[in-house]
Amino acid sequence: MKYVKSVSPKVSQKEFGLNSKQRANTGVITVKTIKQQGPLRKNPANRKSAHLTSPLVTQNNCTPKFENQSNELKLKSDSTPFSAQSGMIVLEGGHTDHKSVSSTMQVNGLGNGVSENNGRDQVVVTDVTAGKKYSGTHEDMTLEEMYAKDGDFDDEDDSDWDPLENHIAVPTWFCVNCTLVNLDGAIYCHICGEHKESGILRHGFLASSLHEADSVTNKSLERNGKSEASCSQSMAPHKLTAVGFDERMLLHSEVEMKSHPHPERPDRLRAIAASLATAGIFPGRCRSIPAREITREELLKVHSDENINSVQLSSQCVASYFTPDTYANKDSALAARLAAGLCADLASAIYSGRAKNGFALVRPPGHHAGVKHAMGFCLHNNAAVAASAAQAAGAKKVLILDWDVHHGNGTQEIYEQNKTVLYVSLHRHEGGNFYPGTGAAHEFGSMGGEGYCVNVPWSRGGVGDNDYIFAFEHIVLPIAREFAPDFTIISAGFDAARGDPLGCCDVTPVGYAQMTKMLTSLSKGKLLVILEGGYNLRSISSSATAVIKVLLGEKPESMLENVVPSKSGLRTVLDVLEIQNNFWPILGPIFSDLQSRWGSYAIQEIKKKNKRRFVVPLWWKLGRKKFLHHTLSEQLRLNARKRIKSSLWL
Repeated sequence: MKYVKSVSPKVSQKEFGLNSKQRANTGVITVKTIKQQGPLRKNPANRKSAHLTSPLVTQNNCTPKFENQSNELKLKSDSTPFSAQSGMIVLEGGHTDHKSVSSTMQVNGLGNGVSENNGRDQVVVTDVTAGKKYSGTHEDMTLEEMYAKDGDFDDEDDSDWDPLENHIAVPTWFCVNCTLVNLDGAIYCHICGEHKESGILRHGFLASSLHEADSVTNKSLERNGKSEASCSQSMAPHKLTAVGFDERMLLHSEVEMKSHPHPERPDRLRAIAASLATAGIFPGRCRSIPAREITREELLKVHSDENINSVQLSSQCVASYFTPDTYANKDSALAARLAAGLCADLASAIYSGRAKNGFALVRPPGHHAGVKHAMGFCLHNNAAVAASAAQAAGAKKVLILDWDVHHGNGTQEIYEQNKTVLYVSLHRHEGGNFYPGTGAAHEFGSMGGEGYCVNVPWSRGGVGDNDYIFAFEHIVLPIAREFAPDFTIISAGFDAARGDPLGCCDVTPVGYAQMTKMLTSLSKGKLLVILEGGYNLRSISSSATAVIKVLLGEKPESMLENVVPSKSGLRTVLDVLEIQNNFWPILGPIFSDLQSRWGSYAIQEIKKKNKRRFVVPLWWKLGRKKFLHHTLSEQLRLNARKRIKSSLWL
């Protein structure tokens, strides 16, 4: 099988998870992790994976054999260097990090038909006293005698020394909520605080995070949900919210677990479905639509033969990879067709009036899938398929609002030259250093579609409700109202939610509910919400439930008013307004007003950053130059005070 690789962006050396400082603070023992190289994950830092015209299979005969798998890691106290040829990497800490070997696609260590995953990985703590064999007399030596011997006490032959001859197996467990690794003695996840035996897959976010599976935080929610469900059964179907879900989409999973569970896992749907069931929302207050597989003809409206054929080819293999972080098994193609089919039918039903609005509880996600390539956990572009179906049903103009923390490069590629589809995305960008690296403010469409692509690229992590609502008020809604869509689609990734291990942002369920409420004023309420990313089960299930409650007609728990953005958020909004003002004149007064009210606030931080400060090294502060450093610092402070006083007199 021949593989063709396109130009690939930068690949980060860190996977999502903790940084080195956080890892150092999570335990008293630092250990080294040896693990076979596996597929790289989509990560908070920038990673752009190579694209393949066909999936990368794990074995030539597509039938890899796997031993029994486990959730324990191999940790050694000695340091083993990285070997690119052997496919082994050294990782630090009690959880895992992936490090890229090269931009060349690797066959998951199974290219030669050999599976080297030892099944049950184990934490191995080597007896450090076995590292060297000293003579029995050195224990009685003084320090002076040891230095006299120059530290060489090796009087025995250690050619047969085995660094693993003395080890202790320490079991570990993976948090069901965030997938990060914990030592077996811990009851709660040291990252998200979830209980080891959490019932989040049984009751969703309503399950207590501090107790075992059967504990639910608020039983009254179940009773209220059931009573409301019985009342809603008498409502006409066109007045109900439709939900698209099929259990066969849970079959899409990574065949061989690598160093930890893949973040895009079936539990994502299970947690949301459990939350809706526990709250009595679905089944109950929402109606279900039957699932069907999307047809090839429908897919060809947004994808090329290359994408369709490569996804279909994966069904012939036990395990395959389109990019290092985008897996497939023999059921993935079916799951992708079901997800796209549900989105198409929901869009058609909502626009034709057979449903009030809808939520597509689907996976795999889709907004990274472009015309040709599957990437970023995405196989087929569900939002693009839904937009095409809405237009086939009669909608002339469609708005796609993407609030996933990653830019929907696939959706932008499909519609960047199309005036009938307005694509608006709010995402982390950080100058192109956040996956997938696209989505800068100056990417506004091309070839006649200029202005119909609006990117709001956040320059940092930690962005919360205030920045999102502020951008909605000053960019999203003014442009959307001017565009006047006939149908609205939300690419609802919940990886910008508080607690998400990949997004590292701070949007709350209240924030998502308010953004949904603001969008219901468009297209006469014809709104379809499609699940994209989101990898913290508690965050994704609570956020999705809050959004569906708004679709059902409930008011958000609270509404943020007169929000004050962060300085970086304000600068992003001003940059976008300045660019989009060339295509949407309605933004001119908004831009001028923000500049007059907030201009000095936004520039203030820039001046502080541009002000250069001389930073002396630590050894200068604490070493022999300590007194000189103190004297010079005092002199600099006095000079600064004099300048301030002189300026005041003037």
